Amino acid sequence: MGPQRKALTMEKKNAFRTELYIAPAQPKLTLQSRVLTTGSCFAEVMGDKLASYKVAGLVNPFGTIFNPVSLFKLLNAALQPEPEFSGELLERDGLWYAYDLHSSFAAPSREILIANIGAQLLQTQAFLKNTDLLILTLGTAVGYIHKASNTLVANCHKVPQQQFEKKLISTGNITEAFAQLYQNLQGIKPNITILLTVSPVRHLKETLELNSVSKSVLRVACHELTERFAGVQYFPAYELMLDDLRDYRFYKADMLHPTEVAEDYIWQKFSEAYFDQNFLDFAAQWDKVRQSLAHHPFQPESAAHQKFLQKLLTQLQNLNQQIDCSSEIQFVKNKLII
Repeated sequence: MGPQRKALTMEKKNAFRTELYIAPAQPKLTLQSRVLTTGSCFAEVMGDKLASYKVAGLVNPFGTIFNPVSLFKLLNAALQPEPEFSGELLERDGLWYAYDLHSSFAAPSREILIANIGAQLLQTQAFLKNTDLLILTLGTAVGYIHKASNTLVANCHKVPQQQFEKKLISTGNITEAFAQLYQNLQGIKPNITILLTVSPVRHLKETLELNSVSKSVLRVACHELTERFAGVQYFPAYELMLDDLRDYRFYKADMLHPTEVAEDYIWQKFSEAYFDQNFLDFAAQWDKVRQSLAHHPFQPESAAHQKFLQKLLTQLQNLNQQIDCSSEIQFVKNKLII
């Protein structure tokens, strides 16, 4: 049964919702895989999920970057033989910022800022050389051009808006910028899998109308890139949120960001498609272990709870043969009464 036929069958079984069928990805990820996830704030959601299941990862090394061209520019800089940052800087209220990076990189001097960015570029390069999966989460196609330098920025850093020109980044500009990144990635990691996804978070700042145009541009760009480049895939986080869940009960109080329930659902779809069976078996066990680790007993010194801890310790020691659980093992040992 093909994907389209199976999807139609699932739709018939679910009379009150449209469930997306996501075909199993190839190659599959394992417990030992390394994943770099970067881009919009949704990249952090995915990165945190990966970390919670002990997957070795690097999450948003440049901070949150919403537009894809700025994101690809930073990754390209990291892939140079000797990474060196040459972007535009500004000083405000005693701190230095880089227009190309998130405000979390603010530093007390120009020299420290450049040094910190350089170190981050080197770290990103080192991680990319051994990365199995690169997840690029695209947030918006709306960009801001700094008028003084005629340069697209990743962050305006609260500089007055009159110093910038708002511009919709074209699909062609996005795919052209990606092509250079793809070529550079092939030079250091030819077998890397690149996974594109569009953030399901709406950008009200740009108005809902422009947000719809922006997301459409990003989605078309992703489609063209998966058609054009081998090793480039698309994960439908955007469609899962808007077309599958499709209900305000899956949004936080701001009515823009997914709730934990929605994030867990998207993660479930991702892990089922991208991880091998050994990982899925581990994840099922790890969910129970984490629940046990979070348990707060009324009588921690009771015989019953000490027996519970001994059983939990045995479970962790068994799992430690697959993945590093040393911190959790020590946590449990500290609670045991010897």
